[in-house]
Amino acid sequence: MYEDHFGLEAKPFQLSPDAAFFYPSKEHRRALSFLEYGLSQADGFIVITGDVGTGKTTIVQTLLEDLDETDLLVATIVTTQLQGNDLLQLVAANFGLDIETSSKAKLLRELEQFFTAKKRLGQRVLLVVDEAQNLPGQTVEELRMLSNFVVDGEPLVQVFLLGQQEFRTTLLSEGFEQLRQRVIATYHLNPLDEEETCTYIQHRLSLAGWEQNPQFPDEAFATIFEKTEGVPRRINNLCDRLLLFAFLEDRNVIDQDVVTTVADEIGAEFAAGSRTGPAAQLEAVAERPQAQPERELDRPLETVARTIFDKANVQQRLAALERAVDGLGHSLKPEITRLQEEVAAMHALLEMIIESENSASKTNKSN
Repeated sequence: MYEDHFGLEAKPFQLSPDAAFFYPSKEHRRALSFLEYGLSQADGFIVITGDVGTGKTTIVQTLLEDLDETDLLVATIVTTQLQGNDLLQLVAANFGLDIETSSKAKLLRELEQFFTAKKRLGQRVLLVVDEAQNLPGQTVEELRMLSNFVVDGEPLVQVFLLGQQEFRTTLLSEGFEQLRQRVIATYHLNPLDEEETCTYIQHRLSLAGWEQNPQFPDEAFATIFEKTEGVPRRINNLCDRLLLFAFLEDRNVIDQDVVTTVADEIGAEFAAGSRTGPAAQLEAVAERPQAQPERELDRPLETVARTIFDKANVQQRLAALERAVDGLGHSLKPEITRLQEEVAAMHALLEMIIESENSASKTNKSN
């Protein structure tokens, strides 16, 4: 929409990862170097972690673009709450295998035969697992089993694990020592600093054919950094909206006031819809046990209350909400904090109701 107006050849701030717009900050260069080192070893696991939107996927795309496809076979999977066999089936499908079996042993055997055939053809196999923090512990163990495939002392498959900070906690947990021993390189990707935020924006604009229209005064860059905390995806989201705002308002300068206005608009849009989300649902849950206190229940109140709380999927919803908010900017963090406080309050309320009901039940029995 605004590209033609500003004479841009492409949209400079897409939210989806694009290696063509890779910006080599000091953090991203180091992470890329760790991946290159790990790949040169052709063995084990390489782990890259970072907060939502810091550029983990883009770094891997950048690395893979420079590799010879004839020498390396790559499959990328984005995980959800996969169980062991589900992951193995997904791995097989992404490597082009059609294996219809529920047997883990057969799945592993078929994958090993496939990897062995590629090895004999002189091809290395690389599996990239994105959003690794979503993997249950059992599924992580299934990945480790893939690293057991060896021919003539050389591994048949190498694995890149990309995830958020909590995945590092998973790796450090009890029971993952064997996997940790196979991690040959790991790096945590931090956001950009203020100077890099400025050059990141200019870098992407320049690649899109920007010729100083619209202009960004220095204070605008400083405010963008303040609103986004240097997280690339947040920067992309805000800058895309800034260009749209400038186009709609027929402006050729995006100053500090414009940045503040648009950032506040984004925050308001999110906050306006939040009352129909987890917070409102928690309020509804809070009312249910109290609505009909005299009603006889088929199940103990404790079971009902815990079921209601579980079905609210509170933690999963908050995690999804937090990932969405990360794309919008730090000005929304108070809303997330408030929701988290409501979750804790809701849980405390349920415990109080359960305790009260149990006490009443014991009193009735004694009478």
